[in-house]
Amino acid sequence: MRAVVCHSFGPPENLTVEEVDDPTPEAGQILVEVKAAAATFPDTLMLEDKYQFKAEPPYIPGGEVAGVIRALGEDVTGLNVGDRVVGGLGTVGGFAELALVNALGARVLPDSIEFAQSTGLNYAYGTTLYGLKHRGQLAEGETLLITGAGGHVGLSAVELGKLMGAKVIAAASSEEKLDLCRQRGADETINYSKENLKERAKELTDGKGCDVVYDCVGGELAEQALRAIGWSGRFLVVGFPAGIPAIPLNLTLLKSCQIVGVFYGAMTFREPELAADIANELIDLTASGKLSPHISGRYSLDQAGEALRSMLDRKSVGKVIIEP
Repeated sequence: MRAVVCHSFGPPENLTVEEVDDPTPEAGQILVEVKAAAATFPDTLMLEDKYQFKAEPPYIPGGEVAGVIRALGEDVTGLNVGDRVVGGLGTVGGFAELALVNALGARVLPDSIEFAQSTGLNYAYGTTLYGLKHRGQLAEGETLLITGAGGHVGLSAVELGKLMGAKVIAAASSEEKLDLCRQRGADETINYSKENLKERAKELTDGKGCDVVYDCVGGELAEQALRAIGWSGRFLVVGFPAGIPAIPLNLTLLKSCQIVGVFYGAMTFREPELAADIANELIDLTASGKLSPHISGRYSLDQAGEALRSMLDRKSVGKVIIEP
């Protein structure tokens, strides 16, 4: 089979596409003919050995795929050859024509959901549903501020926040990204390349501050977003593409607010039943048409490095897909 291979840590331009041996499913695994694989920010971090989960080169990037089952390992029940499925691979293996998926983490796709639409649900929308519903307890009528709202994870927060009945304030670095946020349901937007995030968020909430902050950026913006939070608010820590921030903890006392970590990947291993509930809920929402994930870029295996570079340079808007 053809696969994208990382032979040594470095930039995405170092990736190669090669012929490698077809994988064989072991007990509890399924072999999937990959129709679409999600390209994610953690993929870019792993290439430079900067992510929480480590991969030892040579390895195949890509942690979530959708496709058709071609073979079953021993002890696999409830799935059949020919089923359309989506599932996570843990951290690697997805940018290839064939991939091994843990059967317990695979979900059968209704015919109404296309492969590209489904992959990335686990990574982005799973993170967000876990964060907003289970970690942040976002309630109907509350105000949600999202940083990095034009990215895959941020845009999922715009969409799920609206479904949960919140007033959504989307913050991003360009008008192109904010236009998409408005198309996907954002009530208000902030361009933090031109506006002060804290001051504008305060204005949009009549000085009360936001109930929940969903921070996908980190860096200097994190403190501004925390200063924009209201009394008893919840600040959800999601990612740090702009760097890990140093937060003055006196702000949590003054606002009686919470700083809450959202580590979806680790949760899926520690709480598999909750992870399954979240995956099923997202598939139901997509099948019903309540969710319709935006795909901004479709790339071939040969273009995988280009796809990941677009994410590193923050040029991608919404979801980026690799299609073998």
